[in-house]
Amino acid sequence: MMKLRAEDLGALARGAAVLGTGGGGDPHIGRLLAQQALKEHGPVEVVAVGDLPDDACVLPVAMMGAPTVMVEKLPSADQISIAVQTLAKYVGKTPTHLACIEAGGVNSTVPVIAAAQLGLPLVDGDGMGRAFPELQMVLPTLAGIEATPMAIVDEKGNRGVFDTVTNEWAERLARSATVDMGCSAIVSLYAMTGAEVRESFVAGTLSKCVSIGEAIDRAQQLHGDPVAAVVDELGGRLLHVGKVVDVQRRTTTGFARGDAAVDGLDGSQGRLLVLRFQNEHLVAELDGTAIATTPDLIIVLDTESGEPITTESLRYGHRVSVLAAPADERWHSPAGIELVGPRYFGYDLDPIRALETV
Repeated sequence: MMKLRAEDLGALARGAAVLGTGGGGDPHIGRLLAQQALKEHGPVEVVAVGDLPDDACVLPVAMMGAPTVMVEKLPSADQISIAVQTLAKYVGKTPTHLACIEAGGVNSTVPVIAAAQLGLPLVDGDGMGRAFPELQMVLPTLAGIEATPMAIVDEKGNRGVFDTVTNEWAERLARSATVDMGCSAIVSLYAMTGAEVRESFVAGTLSKCVSIGEAIDRAQQLHGDPVAAVVDELGGRLLHVGKVVDVQRRTTTGFARGDAAVDGLDGSQGRLLVLRFQNEHLVAELDGTAIATTPDLIIVLDTESGEPITTESLRYGHRVSVLAAPADERWHSPAGIELVGPRYFGYDLDPIRALETV
């Protein structure tokens, strides 16, 4: 069992933004909110997935909505714990642990805030091993675990509970509510036993986030190559190096959707990479041909510093390195591809794995 302290949050947030594949919300905002909670309430215990009792009551908590909105509309710390308490009251159970439903930006730190406030341990794992834009897009869905009952809370104090017939209906109804709540809300959902978490979670995600963040920091301090350090940590590959020459981004139906064009530099000179995203990067196309797709990870880093760049912060002139890394193998099952493959998002493509030669 490890303890998560305020000084660990820089590495955690940085690594989570890498695994977030451009989505999951601004990691800086989440880190500041979590640091304040840990300073006020003390460190949070982090429990390995394999150490959870079968009968544990695990409640994940997360931000839902467009990351572009959260940059300007911050959640309150109370909003986060209220979401957990609302779900616990509805299901009539006392939570024993909290968890991240996705490893991505702010959603790796939102549960830290609730855990500090409520004095509960946090699970070292998550439901994806990365970030995806819709709430049914988690490994617990593949394991037959229901998203609802689900609590949703906005910053004004409005709260509600959905109890839906499928996880897809939970996404549909909660997305509509999130748009009415200003395109950003806090949700608590996928209440699970310890046995269900062991079956359906990606283990060790928080530890992995910290190790990725520390690898970037170490490379910066030693004047090494932080991009190469991330490639090594993830077992991935470098796709493209260049300068962002165009970003088309819009916030629609509660998502940040768009495309970014990266003109090649150095070894990528003369080639153009286009990124397609919906909160997260979903497809990378080099000179018009797809070379990496969801469900594997497509990650954008600042070439010099190795810092992850989210889709809402991509700007013209950014010098970036684009990486691909393998996702949890369960995402490559037929059911996983149906849930999060390119065709679900409207791209007429078969999945292209991060380590395939194109």
